[in-house]
Amino acid sequence: MARQADEMDADNVNRELSIARKAIGWWQRQGWIEGDPTIGIERRPAPPDRTKALAENQITSLWHLDVGLRGKTQWKVLYESAARADEVLCLNVEDLYPQDKRGRITAKGGATEWIHWQSGTAQLLPRLIARRTRGPLFLTGHKAPAGTPTLDVCPKTGRARLSYRRAEELFEGNTRLLADPLAPPEDIDEDLDGWTLHRLRHSALTHDAEDGTSAPMLLARSRHASVRSVERYARPGVDAVARHVAGRDPTASRRR
Repeated sequence: MARQADEMDADNVNRELSIARKAIGWWQRQGWIEGDPTIGIERRPAPPDRTKALAENQITSLWHLDVGLRGKTQWKVLYESAARADEVLCLNVEDLYPQDKRGRITAKGGATEWIHWQSGTAQLLPRLIARRTRGPLFLTGHKAPAGTPTLDVCPKTGRARLSYRRAEELFEGNTRLLADPLAPPEDIDEDLDGWTLHRLRHSALTHDAEDGTSAPMLLARSRHASVRSVERYARPGVDAVARHVAGRDPTASRRR
C-alpha cells in the first residue's frame, strides 16, 4: 500500500487507508491479528476540490440526455431537493406528498425529515408512479431475486428497489461525455469517468448560494447540523464569478 500510495492521489490514499484500518480493527477484535500493519502510513493532505459543483449549463445539458423516465425523475429529485442520494433511493410511494411537492425521508441517525422539490419533479413523478400506491419509488427493471427484503420489493410489479451502487453506475455511465466533452464518442468506455450523484446535491446548494440564498436557508435545505458544514457550498463557481465581473465592467455599463 505504501508503494501504491506514491502513484495515487490523496483522496484515494486516504479512502483506502480508512477502509483498511476499519477492516484491521475488526480482525483484531476477532483475535485474528495482533498488530496494525498500517502503522507508519499517514493520511495525506488533500487539496480542496473547487470543481464539485457543476456549472448551470452542465445541469441543463444533463436534462437533455436521452435517458429513461426513472433516470430523469431521480436526477430531478436529487437536484431540486438537494437531498442525499441514499435518502432519495429509500423513498417509498407512500412517503410522497405530491400536492405539497415534498416527501418524507429517513435522514442520518434515523430522524424523519422532509425534502422539497419543484415543478420539474412534480411533472415526472405521476408518470413514474403510474398506479402504484405503495412500495419503493425507484425500481430495477427486473423481478426481485428470492430473499429480497419485503420492504425493498414493489407489491404491484414484484420488482426490487434500485440500489445506490446501480444508480451511481448508471449516472456515471450516462455523464461520461458531459464530463469530458472533448472526448470522441468512440472513446466513451469504462476508462472515462462520469459524474457522481453527490455532485447534484453539491451543485444545487452552490447554485442556491450564488443566487443569494441565506445561510439559515442553506442550512435548512441541506439539513446539516452546523453552519460551518454549509460553508463548502457558499463558494461561487467560475460562471457566477464571471457574471459578477462582467456586471461590474465599467465599459459594459456605459454601453448599457
